[in-house]
Amino acid sequence: MRLSSAQFTHTGAVRDHNEDAFLSFPEDGLWVVADGMGGHQAGDVASQLICDTVTSERLRHGNALANEDLKRAFLLANERIRQYGEQQHPGATMGSTLVALKIVDERYQVLWIGDSRAYLLRNGRLQRLSRDHSQVADLVEQGVLSEEEAESHPLSNVITRALGVEDEPVIDVVEGEVLPGDRFLLCTDGISKEFELQELEALLAGEPIDDINQAIRHSALVKGCRDNITSIIVQVDHQMAWNDRPAVQGDSTLPLGQWNV
Repeated sequence: MRLSSAQFTHTGAVRDHNEDAFLSFPEDGLWVVADGMGGHQAGDVASQLICDTVTSERLRHGNALANEDLKRAFLLANERIRQYGEQQHPGATMGSTLVALKIVDERYQVLWIGDSRAYLLRNGRLQRLSRDHSQVADLVEQGVLSEEEAESHPLSNVITRALGVEDEPVIDVVEGEVLPGDRFLLCTDGISKEFELQELEALLAGEPIDDINQAIRHSALVKGCRDNITSIIVQVDHQMAWNDRPAVQGDSTLPLGQWNV
């Protein structure tokens, strides 16, 4: 199997700065998307601190992070965000949502906190792997709201968990088998709030993944997206042994979101 990815981040159609950040290390089977909250010089710092911490921990472990090492890196980032907030923005809420994908030994693991999402396209069908940590997601789970009502609910932007907000954050994890032809999407809520599941499914069925990302970005901007937008598409192909897959380095850009975005 061979792993490749395409990624972008953009301020969106309304905001004047970007509080999103991402990492892309296809050679390690690792991708991270973070969506900062707390406003300019706080949200963007929070999301970038996550990416910087993961990058430094990756180097410390010889350019390869095991699943448990990755989770420890996120907990370390949580401490750094809290320390920065106490020193630079006392009394303010500062933090970041997070979604990450790790693929190793033909298994995937998705870790997340907040409402940045992970999806899997398999055999033409798109499924959401993550569950939002938000007030409306709780109401849907309780049967008070339908999925459709939740998307347009006035509380849809209120999240219940984020990195940097609590001393001991709870990061959820799901895992499963990776199959040739699988396609993963990691994105911030700036993307998920603009597209219905069926729209994303149709877009992700296209080729190649770079063109898909361009289509997602263009469509979101045409829709007048009010938030920053960030997307990573990960492709799993036949070809080569896992240990021989080529390194296609992504770049990390800047930061998104606020506590109520």
